[in-house]
Amino acid sequence: MRLWPVLLVSAIAAPVAAQSSPPKLIVAISVDQLSSDVFDDYRPVLNGGFARLGQGTVFPHAYQGHAASETCPGHSTILTGAHPARNGIIANSWYDLSQGRADKAVYCAEDERVAGSTSSAYTVSPWHLKVPTLGEYLKRQWPGSRTVAVAGKDRAAVMMSGQRPDQRWYWNGKTFATDLTGAAVPQSVISARSAVATQVAQPQPGLEPPALCSGKAAVVSVEGGGQPVGAGRFARAAGDLSLFRASPEFDGATLALAAGLVLELKLGKGGAPDLLTVGLSATDYVGHRYGTKGQEMCLQMLSLDRDLSDFLAFLDREVGDYAVVLTADHGGKDIPERERGAGVAGAARVDPALSAGTMGKALSARLGLAGTLLYGGNFGDMYVDRSLAPAQRARVLSAALATYRAHPQVEAVFTHDQLASTAMPATTPDRWSLIERARASFDASRSGDFVVILKRDITPIADTKGGYVSTHGSVWDYDRRVPIIFWRPGYPARTVDLPVQTVDILPTVAAMIGLTIPRETIDGKCLSPAPGAVCVTY
Repeated sequence: MRLWPVLLVSAIAAPVAAQSSPPKLIVAISVDQLSSDVFDDYRPVLNGGFARLGQGTVFPHAYQGHAASETCPGHSTILTGAHPARNGIIANSWYDLSQGRADKAVYCAEDERVAGSTSSAYTVSPWHLKVPTLGEYLKRQWPGSRTVAVAGKDRAAVMMSGQRPDQRWYWNGKTFATDLTGAAVPQSVISARSAVATQVAQPQPGLEPPALCSGKAAVVSVEGGGQPVGAGRFARAAGDLSLFRASPEFDGATLALAAGLVLELKLGKGGAPDLLTVGLSATDYVGHRYGTKGQEMCLQMLSLDRDLSDFLAFLDREVGDYAVVLTADHGGKDIPERERGAGVAGAARVDPALSAGTMGKALSARLGLAGTLLYGGNFGDMYVDRSLAPAQRARVLSAALATYRAHPQVEAVFTHDQLASTAMPATTPDRWSLIERARASFDASRSGDFVVILKRDITPIADTKGGYVSTHGSVWDYDRRVPIIFWRPGYPARTVDLPVQTVDILPTVAAMIGLTIPRETIDGKCLSPAPGAVCVTY
């Protein structure tokens, strides 16, 4: 059963001859939280869009090499060719304790210089991204080139399209919105908004799972107060935007809007190559709400496969001369309760005592110091209160380091100074040490006073009452490994199991279209997805 047949244009894909000239449209697709593990699980049974793209060059076990395997930094690497250490996007949010506002957190895609902006009610902006994206490079070489971004999250759209795209549309929690001003809203956006509103207003009775998915249906209780998961079918009440977002409907709506903009703007029909970036976010929301191993993820993957098939067939008919790169911003991990049942003995939820707020209170009582003391989350970057006197800050830092390092759920703790003195890794990302992974996420002006790395199989969510039961963000390969697929007519169908990286995508696409990029401005290397590519093989 299709959840979103309203706007996608179905078409039968006709054979397309191999192209000798550069494609007129580059389509860059990110499937949020599509780990290599999930891709491996479902690749043999996906016979739609993923099978079609699988006729190109597939790197099934590529890497988002950095430690902070989150949405914003992951998307920032895909079309910049730069690790977060270079591009500045170290996490979804970080702290700037020097700013005057009460909210010291900074959202990666906000401009906190705008009066009234906060990390949760923000003004969307690419201001924090320090490097150009593919779209910006295209316009430098071909001023007539156009960049259009569509995504289920603002940070996905912003980080893949960068500064000054021609159109940028993302879901804002209620409808598709943009941070760009001064131009008329395209008719395709108006139609998509109306169609989504109509769809959400209707109750969804749920999908009838095929045997493949019903075989994965087993109800699992969740610790921390959350609802049981494992056998969901995406039924929702009318008007439930949260469940709409965490369902296959969401990706269908995003692809439908992307298709409408391709038609209306005639992408791929001009004299210069155009870029369409598509951020598909439902897999991430499904993973967070239900985990990665149950019936819910099965239904999501099968539906996404069908929607991608329709979208590619639409591009065949309306564009013809295009190329696709598909990847993910990060991987993900299943819920620890189900993992333990599958034999992962160390799977557990994080000790709430590790949160910066709780730890700060404990240190305050122990050291006799007033104030917040620590800012941060359950892991990752931690910041010591800047209002303390230098000697007090030193005491807090020393005590925090000792306490975190002694905790049985903590694998390692690295200080700002340690990371600053560590060279960027030069080997393949499968060989990076923990500190090298953390170094790839380190920006001296934005990173914390220290970074906490949890042990493998520790899920950093203790309280599940809010609806999230599973997550990502760790240094471990289940969060770092993602597929990369390059497809264009004439590319050989081959699977290359090498530890390439998402930062390799930009130089590879540049070679494909004859785009000049200064080598010293990127971290990635050009791959060879097709014979004849002017490229250095990884």
